Amino acid sequence: MTTKNIWLAVAAITLAGTAAAQEHYPNRPIRIVIGFPAGGGADNTARLYGDALSRELGQPVLIENKPGAGTTIAADTVAKAAPDGYTLYIATASVMGGDKVLYKNIKYEPSDFIPITRLVSAPLVLAVNKDAGITSVADLIAKAKAKPGALNYSSSGNGVITHLAGVQFSKMTGVQMAHVPYKGGAPSAQAVGAGDVQLTFATAPSIQPMIESGKAVGIAVTSAKRSAAMPQYPTIAEGGVQGYDISAWYGLFAPAKTPQAIVDKLFAASAKVLANPELKKKFMAHGDEVAPSTSQAEFKEFAAREGKIGVDLAMSSGAKLD
Repeated sequence: MTTKNIWLAVAAITLAGTAAAQEHYPNRPIRIVIGFPAGGGADNTARLYGDALSRELGQPVLIENKPGAGTTIAADTVAKAAPDGYTLYIATASVMGGDKVLYKNIKYEPSDFIPITRLVSAPLVLAVNKDAGITSVADLIAKAKAKPGALNYSSSGNGVITHLAGVQFSKMTGVQMAHVPYKGGAPSAQAVGAGDVQLTFATAPSIQPMIESGKAVGIAVTSAKRSAAMPQYPTIAEGGVQGYDISAWYGLFAPAKTPQAIVDKLFAASAKVLANPELKKKFMAHGDEVAPSTSQAEFKEFAAREGKIGVDLAMSSGAKLD
């Protein structure tokens, strides 16, 4: 056998092995990385979805919380992971460009990720400390305009949706508020409950414990229409900020170069588990609505579009971080 034929045989064996590995995917535990600590909206989404996905695929799905630096630590971990379907990422639009605006030292690009499908979508809750003397969006605007910069709002990190919702609110109302980032939704919500900040734009799972304990009060949701999961709250638009519309969503991403056969299997498995009525009820109880993409291509377009909005808001914020 000539050298050329030997190399061709080796290549054929390698390709056959790769194809077989994809066909039998998954045959070991899958890791889903999130850029937030336990107790917040992303963690809740990951654990409910991961549990359902594990049952569907017949392999353990492990959730790895890697908070910090506005989710960029988690994103960097996934971008560098082997593209074999065993390391996945639950993320928001920030990974599609906003991170690069805020953090000058990150090494990954939006092209380092494959968008697979949207999982859930939900408005944020605009909540205030119980002693803030704010009972409506109109109250908030009046107080903020009376003392520019005196009000502080917390978020789950720089550049993520809970930060950018505040940027958009300030942009549309002309108010000045100071942003205080925390490492995750739970500590951000706890800051409102403790009175360290006056208000927050938070995911429902993050802020609900503070509202239920009476330490914080929800006054509005950030979506254009009232939420079916939280009908008790009016919208910010109803409060006088016409056109305000921001919703949090979480989607599933894989490292670039993950084989299409694996991406397709994950998309199909996700569509199946998200159609389960029991899982829908569990998400609804936490203020989330399942929102699976109609196709991987649809989610790719959606994520890019949302990423562009995030980039614009990140640039509007004027923040620059190391």
